[in-house]
Amino acid sequence: QVQLVESGGGLVQAGGSLSLSCAASGRVSSINDMGWYRQNPGKERELVATITRGASKNYADSVKGRVTISRDYAKNTVYLQLNNLKPEDTAVYYCNADIRTAVWSNFRTYWGQGTQVTVSS
Repeated sequence: QVQLVESGGGLVQAGGSLSLSCAASGRVSSINDMGWYRQNPGKERELVATITRGASKNYADSVKGRVTISRDYAKNTVYLQLNNLKPEDTAVYYCNADIRTAVWSNFRTYWGQGTQVTVSS
């Protein structure tokens, strides 16, 4: 079994910052891409940022310049630093990761349970 556990969400005023983290645990053999997505009720889940195994990063246009994704390979953890937050950043933030549970198995995408980020104006 593999679990992704997020932490760090909360309530912040516009212009403030939050740091999110997501740790993979369980039968983790190796991890390829990791990423963060967000979703509001009635809307589709949207990309926030991704980071490859080689540390190449990709950001949604809506967050470029305000968000930084990083990862700790030893801790199987991905981080998301959110700066200059806006009310429209309010959403449930989900992490995901492409994980292989054994050397001989295929990579599969796992999702965390989500963490709420609320930005007040």
